[in-house]
Amino acid sequence: MLTNAVIVSVIVMVALSLMRVNVLFAITIAALTAGLVSGLNFSDSVNLMVSGMGGQANTAFSYILLGMFAVMIGFSGITTLLVQKMLTIFKGKKIVLVLTIAGIACLSQNVIPVHIAFIPILIPPLLGLFDRLKLDRRAVATALTFGLKAPYVMIPAGFGLIFHGIIRDEMISNKMDISMTQVAEAMLIPGLGMVAGLFIAIFISYRKDRVSKPAEQMDFYGADKVEENQLPASWNITHTFTVIAIIMALVVQIVTKSLVLGALSGIIILFLTRVVPFRRGDRVVQEGIGMMGMIAFVMLIASGYAHVLKETGEVDDLVEKTTSMVGTSPFVLSFFMLLVGLIITMGIGSSFGTIPILAALYVPLCAAAGLSPLATAALIGTAGALGDAGSPASDSTLGPTSGLNADGRHHHIWDTCVPTFLHYNIPLFIFGMIAALML
Repeated sequence: MLTNAVIVSVIVMVALSLMRVNVLFAITIAALTAGLVSGLNFSDSVNLMVSGMGGQANTAFSYILLGMFAVMIGFSGITTLLVQKMLTIFKGKKIVLVLTIAGIACLSQNVIPVHIAFIPILIPPLLGLFDRLKLDRRAVATALTFGLKAPYVMIPAGFGLIFHGIIRDEMISNKMDISMTQVAEAMLIPGLGMVAGLFIAIFISYRKDRVSKPAEQMDFYGADKVEENQLPASWNITHTFTVIAIIMALVVQIVTKSLVLGALSGIIILFLTRVVPFRRGDRVVQEGIGMMGMIAFVMLIASGYAHVLKETGEVDDLVEKTTSMVGTSPFVLSFFMLLVGLIITMGIGSSFGTIPILAALYVPLCAAAGLSPLATAALIGTAGALGDAGSPASDSTLGPTSGLNADGRHHHIWDTCVPTFLHYNIPLFIFGMIAALML
């Protein structure tokens, strides 16, 4: 099992990432490693990876457009008003600020399901405030990842409704009946592990003052950073049009279920209302790509990597070998199920895409071991969720980095992936074991 392409390639990806090799190179090398270990040659591995990159083309394009939309909102000056207001409200209140950001992020999954779309709009203008408060950006990264992940794990609404629905449907298709209410009940205990991880990060790990390494003191959007003694800007018609564009982008996205159409509608409104002149179009595109282009390419390559793992059959092989060697002990079974889920999701970077792979073999095995439907749901859901936080290829980590690194002072691996891995995957693993043995 240790020679399985999934395990070998994930180890390669993690090792290269921790050595500060750019995540694009790390994932590409991991994908090629997976192909070679599974018996393909270099040429076939590359072709298989490239053929699978289209799986995230829509997501990648939507991230680019969101970056452009965020830049245009910055041009409007409304972010200056936001920073001035937050300077007044949160001065000397670091913990309250981080908890507020976590709360806003939670709303993005259930109440207003925009996922990471709010991050490039909200976070870059606040970087100066974080530095003034000497707020550790790793605390903000863990808060954002909590908000992007915990709600869909625990709450059957918005993205959580989709996640819980996949668990229910896959269990039923494998002949184990369960209701949505039972899935939500089963996932409550693992979700509480994430709450514990958030509090540990905010109140213990990253409570101390920390200022990121010096960089150009220039706002990402090209405007000077707001100083505390600067006269407050007044609300004008430009800001009103900007709010209308934001609301329209949100409404279009929810109605059409398309990030691309949502971002495009906001961009068109800001151009038509002259909030951003057409002559600034080139600058908008350049800075938008600069903000979100990296994430877009990482998502494309991560999709190619996942395609290599799936098409070579190595994921199924890993699950089959694991289930054949662990026996029927509930404790041992739960431990190895969660471990395999962690490895697979670290590589694929998608909790939602991992569930169908795991459920096909996990459900019969849990039934044979005498585990209840609730315990089985807890194991499958937790195994799928494990690895999403901490994975270099997951939008739960790429999203926070896109905002926090807008000024080039936040490292994706050491400042986002490692903190979120430690504070969420470890509690998820422990609480998932508890749920499987209790339910």
